Amino acid sequence: MGNASNISLGAGTLYVAALGSTEPTDVTTALAAAWKEIGYTEEGSEISIEVSSDPVEVAEEIDPVLHVMAGRTVSISFAMAENTARNLTLALNGGTVSTAGGVTSYEPPAPSAAQRVMIVFVSEDGQERWIFRQCFQAGTVSVARRKGADKVTIPVEMRAEKPASKQAFKVLFKDSRSGGTI
Repeated sequence: MGNASNISLGAGTLYVAALGSTEPTDVTTALAAAWKEIGYTEEGSEISIEVSSDPVEVAEEIDPVLHVMAGRTVSISFAMAENTARNLTLALNGGTVSTAGGVTSYEPPAPSAAQRVMIVFVSEDGQERWIFRQCFQAGTVSVARRKGADKVTIPVEMRAEKPASKQAFKVLFKDSRSGGTI
């Protein structure tokens, strides 16, 4: 049957802002003007958190006496369902967009000029906001052209990085249970 208060990622809308922009503090207040909507995601998003650990071994024991956290990689993958110059700048870490004579052109950045951004994912049902404080596209971007009713999407994988003063990400969600404990 499930628990109605459990979070579950579904379709939603992505927003992007410059590093250091004001973060949302709840799931209902409108985002500040700095946050620009880049569109909805085709199937929602997938957030992966991979923790690596190293065993602490001592000579007297066969098994490790402890596992210590050695690292954490946070990724967010999504397929942007709108092929726009703004979405290409997000997918390819910046670049130059220009418009002349009714034609918009996009040129990706030089590797040394790649930019990091903040991303907020807002679930379609308004129950969740995932805040990624510093993101960098670190995977493959492939734009597939389809014939007929299939639409063009831009699949992208962003890696969250830890900014100087905060953790890499934060999750806001409505929770009907008191205390929010496990």
